[in-house]
Amino acid sequence: MVEASVSGDVHHRACGVCPSRRLPVGEFDVYERPSKEAPFNPADGYRYSPEGVPVCVHPEKVGLPAARYKSEGAPLTMKVELPAAEADLVPYLHDLLYGAAPVLLDDLIGQAYAEIPRAFPEVDVLETLRRALS
Repeated sequence: MVEASVSGDVHHRACGVCPSRRLPVGEFDVYERPSKEAPFNPADGYRYSPEGVPVCVHPEKVGLPAARYKSEGAPLTMKVELPAAEADLVPYLHDLLYGAAPVLLDDLIGQAYAEIPRAFPEVDVLETLRRALS
């Protein structure tokens, strides 16, 4: 059985009726916000697209960018965009990594590991990532 994106974590920020609590990433769409395009269905408490695809309407809560993952097969990606100032690096990485869906973490850490030396050659990449994750 494929595990849901949010698996049993009662403290996760996802809403109690979010499709991320019952479906794996890629099996539901994520919209920017609630809209008439994905109305609430009072029969089961979920939102659905006009095509019947389950929809999450809080990308910041599930750690996924808004995209049509199920309905259009959108790729599951996020891009690391480092801040301009070195002083902002650890807080940015902390927020990015702790806010991302678990399925994206390996890729985000890999991107950060490659991009940090390009933007900040004097920074110890491993130590910076450790600080961001602590």
